[in-house]
Amino acid sequence: MGHIDQYLSAATRNNTRRSYQSAVQHFEVTWGGFLPASSDSIARYLVNYAPTLAVNTLRQRLAAIAQWHIDQGFPDPTKAPLVKKVLKGIQALHPAQEKRAKPFQIEQLEQLDDWLEQQIAIAASSGNAVALLKHRRDRALVLVGFWRGFRSDELSRVSVENIDVVPGEGMILFLSQTKGDRHYAGTTLKAPALSRLCPVAAYQAWIEAAGLKNGAVFRRIDRWGHIGSAALHTNSFIPLLRELFQAAQIPAPDSYSSHSLRHGFASWANANRWDLKMLMEYVGWKDAKSAMRYIEAPDPFGRQRIEAALSQGTAQLLLSGEPVPRLETALELQLSIERYSKFVRGMKKARETIERVCLRPYAMRRKDKDSGRYGLTVAYDSPEQLDAMIRDLLIEVQQIADSHHCFVEAAVQDPRTGRRWD
Repeated sequence: MGHIDQYLSAATRNNTRRSYQSAVQHFEVTWGGFLPASSDSIARYLVNYAPTLAVNTLRQRLAAIAQWHIDQGFPDPTKAPLVKKVLKGIQALHPAQEKRAKPFQIEQLEQLDDWLEQQIAIAASSGNAVALLKHRRDRALVLVGFWRGFRSDELSRVSVENIDVVPGEGMILFLSQTKGDRHYAGTTLKAPALSRLCPVAAYQAWIEAAGLKNGAVFRRIDRWGHIGSAALHTNSFIPLLRELFQAAQIPAPDSYSSHSLRHGFASWANANRWDLKMLMEYVGWKDAKSAMRYIEAPDPFGRQRIEAALSQGTAQLLLSGEPVPRLETALELQLSIERYSKFVRGMKKARETIERVCLRPYAMRRKDKDSGRYGLTVAYDSPEQLDAMIRDLLIEVQQIADSHHCFVEAAVQDPRTGRRWD
């Protein structure tokens, strides 16, 4: 391969290249289409596979065919109005529910880590060097994968020479390429040193045991304890993780994928009140919609909230049947809204919608024109209900800002007691 071809090849990801080649082959060989193609033939191809292929798969096939035409210097037939309308019609008539990875929760991480530590101790006491190596690698893989929210492709790219450990603080990881890095600028990420479930300690123990000085961090280990020179293939992470989950007796191990670690961390961060901007910066998401797909609400069915309201309503009644008089308090809200980028124009609309939908029911009063400070009057029956009402208010504010592609920071304070909700 010449130097030009070498750089041209490097400009496209291997996975993308393989999937595009497969898609073009499917159009030409399996379906019998001709390239360069007309918009009419592309539309007939879509119609033929609409009942059997998902809409996202059809979009990927279109992207591959479009790229073939661009590379060969032909007009792109996939952009024709006919093709766009056919694809829209397929989406309307063949809707498909998006499948998402089941999140690997912190309780399951603790259960798996306890099992791995037990296996490490057993292997060390019995002198089983092969098992000791495998369990140390697996523990480092799971903890680094969870606390960094890594996908399998990112875990396979982590290299020893691109990791700097700061004792007692954490470690700095440099990834030369990530899924969202379209300009190949590289991404620097950090993982904390923790008092338990520590990814840094697990990484150091694995590197020391394996004697690795450079190259991929996570590698294959054969039955004789020989450590491979190349990184684990991305397709090997799912069976490896499921095998670990099954061995640790985690229910339904086959329901998890390599994205489960990322999904689980995002759900944990959301439950611990990380705001969306902080989570996106930590994980490396550029698009808020991508981040929201991974966030699992602490009470997704609303059961706890509804049950709490029902129990409060029941306790509110006296023997006479008269309701307990409601309490009322004056609170202050500090609201700050920023747009995702300079191209977003919905910041004013987001504020107006938040004021109309979220704040007016609480007798909203502007403290001043520009600072984003509001006075609110909240009527409630118990301190628990007050907490729930303010929590719901802040969640609704966050959701409205997200729908307008804006970041929001909101905090409620009781000026009498100094209590704060954020």
